[in-house]
Amino acid sequence: MDVLSDAVRLMRTGRPHSSYVQLPGRFGRAFAASEAVGFHAVVRGTCWLFPESGEPLVLGPGDLAFFPHGAAHGIADGPTTTRRTSPPLTSLQPEPVNGPGTTLICGAYAVDRRRVHPALSALPDVIHLPAESGGRWLRSVLELLRTELQTERPGVDAVLPALLDLVLLGVLRRHLDTETSGWAAALHDPPVARALQAIHDHPEVGWTVATLAAEAGLSRSAFSRRFTSRTGQPPLAYLTWWRMARASELLRTTTAPVGAVGRQVGYTSEFAFAHAFKRAHGESPGRFRTLG
Repeated sequence: MDVLSDAVRLMRTGRPHSSYVQLPGRFGRAFAASEAVGFHAVVRGTCWLFPESGEPLVLGPGDLAFFPHGAAHGIADGPTTTRRTSPPLTSLQPEPVNGPGTTLICGAYAVDRRRVHPALSALPDVIHLPAESGGRWLRSVLELLRTELQTERPGVDAVLPALLDLVLLGVLRRHLDTETSGWAAALHDPPVARALQAIHDHPEVGWTVATLAAEAGLSRSAFSRRFTSRTGQPPLAYLTWWRMARASELLRTTTAPVGAVGRQVGYTSEFAFAHAFKRAHGESPGRFRTLG
């Protein structure tokens, strides 16, 4: 798996939710902060978006607003319309689509905030993708999503989660492609990307700065400086973070014994693994698994 795919898989939990929502000519809704990642995509009409912080945005057909941290926000037909509390994006229900007004595709992904990758933690509260910048690929996915939500053909329960995953990855790709610093730079820097991939593919290996530098094709000191400046973490700190994140996923999704999970992420001693896990998560591996 590549690093971005790993990051998305790691934080996701449960099934994503989506709905096709018809809003009347006059509308105003307020969405409270949520643990979920969500988005609004305008299909027809216009919509004012009011982020919790920052200036309002006007969204038109094909525009998409993405909320990586579940930030509170509002939508309305105009700048002065009262915004009334709305159900969260994870429970919005489809509404009849007929007559004038604004039509949105809304989507939400339940996430485990304890496993959010640093590349995603660093994203802004709102990512706005105007229609012209979303790219043909993302527009095609949104059109497929619209069709599935409208027609509810056989197989829709399998198709919708896959399309929602494509929307999520499409938005993240487009955003990272336009950034030139931080994690976007790390993922587009071949030596750093090679080291990141090695860590993700083989967390069980006893990596050192020297062996990771060899993977990157750089001297030890040059690699350490470059990795740290790109990711904001020294190489071995990131290695430990990934091992603990991967361990938490294995504890939640498999029945492997704690010692076996520890070995899969690079700890030959169950005691050493349990100590490192408790330091990272505040509880033992066994308790973490029991609490779910």
